[in-house]
Amino acid sequence: MTSLVQHITVDCSDAYELARFWAQVLGASVSDDDEPGDPEALVETPAAALLFVTVPEPKRAKNRVHLDVRPDGRTRDEEVERLLGLGATLVADHRKPNGRGWATLADPEGNEFCVECGAAERAALTGARLPVTADDVALAVRLAADTLSGAADADWEVPAGGLTWDCWETVEHLSDDLFAYAVQLGPRRPPQDREVPFRYAARRPGGPANSVFADPAAGTAGLLQTLEAAGALLTAMVRTTPSDVRSHHVFGLSDPEGFAAMGVVETLVHTHDVAAGLSLSWAPPQDLCDRVLARLFPDAPDDEDRWTVLLWSTGRADLPGRDRVTSWKWHGAPL
Repeated sequence: MTSLVQHITVDCSDAYELARFWAQVLGASVSDDDEPGDPEALVETPAAALLFVTVPEPKRAKNRVHLDVRPDGRTRDEEVERLLGLGATLVADHRKPNGRGWATLADPEGNEFCVECGAAERAALTGARLPVTADDVALAVRLAADTLSGAADADWEVPAGGLTWDCWETVEHLSDDLFAYAVQLGPRRPPQDREVPFRYAARRPGGPANSVFADPAAGTAGLLQTLEAAGALLTAMVRTTPSDVRSHHVFGLSDPEGFAAMGVVETLVHTHDVAAGLSLSWAPPQDLCDRVLARLFPDAPDDEDRWTVLLWSTGRADLPGRDRVTSWKWHGAPL
């Protein structure tokens, strides 16, 4: 039995106002239970919970504990400028000409915090690849569901692109994939030589064998809800499973990042299949494609269009000067 950190608590002179500042920093919101003038205010994010408490004593010295933040989707320097615009002040500049280093800022009540390089900047500086994360799974599923919802009234019994399954079955299969990857990480002792023994069956001869099926009476909205729910399960398992955990996959043992990348690839390519059947436009972010290619297809060509390379790697597109892929598997083992 151990202890868990419930909150990071910050003493301040105005809990609600300082919470509003930090909510903007972290892209979150102040708890609905808190109002201006309350003695406490809570800001919760997937990574941390900050509790601000009004106290009568002023801040007198440098904090012995401080937060280090890194930008998501911005550079370090862009984030520094954004935070200064929100009301932070620059305390010390430790940024170096080679791109390394950090900036020390203070929030509106003088509490110091540091802004470091984002993940992409770190990778560029070190030559390392960017990992595939739980946030990537959530992004892929959200983009897929948003795209497919644009054909809610279409005929979902038409074939999904070049597959023998129809569009409804393909989304059920995708939901089942995400569910299956999530549950492989769930047991206290993840299986090393088999799948977690849920029962799989096909709805019809020739259809995908799933554990997850959507209720046809719920319509397309219900089908997409099962996709979002399965994606959320995998997102949560990847986010909370220690990186040294290994579990069985038919292509070999994999780790949480590997299962995240598998879930993203399944989402991107099967949304491509369904979008083709429903005459929808689908082009996922190039950087997301690049991350999963680096993780699961490390020998893939370095052509600039990473989405086309991912489609080629999974047998769904041609690349100039290369034979079309007719049989493929990914590299699930940890890199």
